[in-house]
Amino acid sequence: PWAQRSGQPAWTCPPHSLSPPQGLLAGVNITSPTPLVRGTAGRAALLSVRYASASADKPVVKWQVKRDKPVTVVQSIGTEIIGNLRPDYRDRIRVLENGSLLISPLQLADEGAYEVEVSITDDTFTGEKTINLTVDIPISKPQVLVASSTVLELSEFFTLNCSHENGTKPTYTWLKDGRPLSNDSRLLLSPDQKILTITRVLMADDDVYSCLVENPISHGRSVPVKITVYRKPPIPPSRTPRAAHHLQLLCPLISCPPGRSSLYIILSTGGIFLLVTLVTVCACWKPSK
Repeated sequence: PWAQRSGQPAWTCPPHSLSPPQGLLAGVNITSPTPLVRGTAGRAALLSVRYASASADKPVVKWQVKRDKPVTVVQSIGTEIIGNLRPDYRDRIRVLENGSLLISPLQLADEGAYEVEVSITDDTFTGEKTINLTVDIPISKPQVLVASSTVLELSEFFTLNCSHENGTKPTYTWLKDGRPLSNDSRLLLSPDQKILTITRVLMADDDVYSCLVENPISHGRSVPVKITVYRKPPIPPSRTPRAAHHLQLLCPLISCPPGRSSLYIILSTGGIFLLVTLVTVCACWKPSK
């Protein structure tokens, strides 16, 4: 067995001299407990396989990762590595006795489909197996960001943003009062579902909102944020005079010929501008004693 790091558990390998099933004695039979390994960046990942062979000789093990074309990760005879490792794998690769591949510490670039080939001189056929490796960074604690936690009923819209610092391949779920949001034409989500916009605000939108962020290795949930919706006050009926309403005043002036004057006053009431014309009409008139 090979110890991953000081103070951490050792990786142990079952012997490869297991008796193979009948009918497979002319080749190498490879099995794997899982076709998918989900790894965490900075930690170790074990691509575990087991092989069975009729031969007691050491196996020739070759691991490749599928890119645009296959890239050789490592070749070994038993656990002894043959040749030089690529610089990006140096000091991070071990081949275990049963042909398993240990990568530590993981990098995001290690993600891919890994294929192992095991062959033994006395055997006719080479055994092959493929294991998919994903590498992710855990999700950090998300939070909901809002411009304001209060909004007026029948407002055009308000927006909530689910923010977090770390995490790869995030998926977002919005919750209202702890439950996933129901389908509503007023709810608009950004393409990545990170931003929620609620249009034509109603009193029913007054509630607590939170977001759930997940990726293949972790998840995080934000602290709920309370959104308060205030009812819009009714508009009182207008009591202002009609626009351009004419008022006529009689003034006791003595004038010949008769005089006429106009006074234009602009009144503003409730944001509505009214033009009131005051017209004075004066005639030749002599007040009585």
